[in-house]
Amino acid sequence: MSSVSIRKTGITELSADAVVNAANSQLLQGGGVCGYIFRDAGTREMTEACRKIGHCPEGSAVITPGFRLPARFVIHAVGPRYIDGKHDEPKLLYSAYKQSLLLARENGIHSIGFPLISAGIFGYPVEKAWKKAIQACSDFISNNSDYDIDIIFAVLDDRIKAIGEGELKAIMGGK
Repeated sequence: MSSVSIRKTGITELSADAVVNAANSQLLQGGGVCGYIFRDAGTREMTEACRKIGHCPEGSAVITPGFRLPARFVIHAVGPRYIDGKHDEPKLLYSAYKQSLLLARENGIHSIGFPLISAGIFGYPVEKAWKKAIQACSDFISNNSDYDIDIIFAVLDDRIKAIGEGELKAIMGGK
């Protein structure tokens, strides 16, 4: 049975089948989550794998090996930079989660770790980011009832975790 949970942990420490990188469209090593994933996976290997792919538009996702991470795969999802919520940001953020989950299914991934995409240096307001994240996961589970997947959000901040837990309860209830 599929599930969604939120843990206070670093994303590179998750032993899920895949973890999601909050990537930029050039798939270059960045700061925050992206920097940690590249570093812990192996900067050289991850840079080379991403260079072969080349580019990923906002709202999309691509997959690479996990290299030195506990996770077998890294799904690089490109969320939007937040301007004012009126430039397709909600649609693009939802799509980044949806495309990541579709890639997971295509690759037989049954456990996946997400950061809160776009809520860091891309400036997406935390509450709004959680709403889109949880809604995308809930919709995926509802639309793929024949596929079991454990979705884990990895966060480091107690306040952000509490906000996420509130949204999880509001959107998914006891699911």
